Amino acid sequence: MVPYEYYVALSGLLMVLGLIGVAVRRNIIALLLSTELMLNAVNIAFVAFDMKLADVSGQVFVFFILTIAAAEAAVGLGLIMAIYRLRKDVDTETLTELKN
Repeated sequence: MVPYEYYVALSGLLMVLGLIGVAVRRNIIALLLSTELMLNAVNIAFVAFDMKLADVSGQVFVFFILTIAAAEAAVGLGLIMAIYRLRKDVDTETLTELKN
C-alpha cells in the first residue's frame, strides 16, 4: 500500500503547479484549467488524510468539491464563450471593460 505521505506530496505538487499556472498564464482557458488542477489537489489531500484517519468525512468534502468544480467549469466556459463572441480573443490583458 502506498503511504499517505506520497499522496500529500503529489497534492502539494499539483497545488504549486496550479498556482504557477494562475500566476503566469494570461489565457482564460489556462486559468480555468489551473483552477481545476488546484481543486483536484485539494481532493487528493482530503482523500489522503481520510485514508490516514480512517474516516469518511474527507470523501464527503471531495464530493462537494467535485460538485463545485463542475459548476465552476460550466459557468466559466459559458463566460469564456460569451467573451469570445464579443472580443474574438480570450486573453486577460485585453479584457479591461470592468476597470474604471
